[in-house]
Amino acid sequence: MIKSPKNPAIEETGDAMTRRRMLSWFSGFGLFGSLIITAFSNLIFIKPRATYGQPNRFSIGKPEDFPPGARVSLDARRVCVVRDGDKIAAISTTCTHLGCIVSVSETGFSCPCHGSRYDQDGNVTGGPAPKALPWFQVRLAPNGEIEIDKDTEIDQGSYLRV
Repeated sequence: MIKSPKNPAIEETGDAMTRRRMLSWFSGFGLFGSLIITAFSNLIFIKPRATYGQPNRFSIGKPEDFPPGARVSLDARRVCVVRDGDKIAAISTTCTHLGCIVSVSETGFSCPCHGSRYDQDGNVTGGPAPKALPWFQVRLAPNGEIEIDKDTEIDQGSYLRV
């Protein structure tokens, strides 16, 4: 009588760790780990990263700081404060063409980047700018200081009487 060789895979006991069972465990842990990492990264990257810039409502000082006839450019805030007699207004100094900072000139405003020209009220007089410079709302705060709100655009020629 001839004995057949014993196949170790067939005589596998429930407690022994075989190569197949070990690879199954590693595959399961790998898939579970990648699922956890994917869920965690989705929670992190779905949340928007907000960058908070300068506040759009800010105080610029008392009305006495701006004598009648003054045109003061606040480049850090990108605003030009115009005082005409007892009236004050705030005009944007951001060019409507590509967003450069315009400078105050004798005839109004001029953009050094591409040559846009604006008059005293911010209307386009030349260059590639598509529209006039916006005017911002100006208020007198309870402490007597002038407050500019860049979130609120107003019609040209709208002044605050001080």
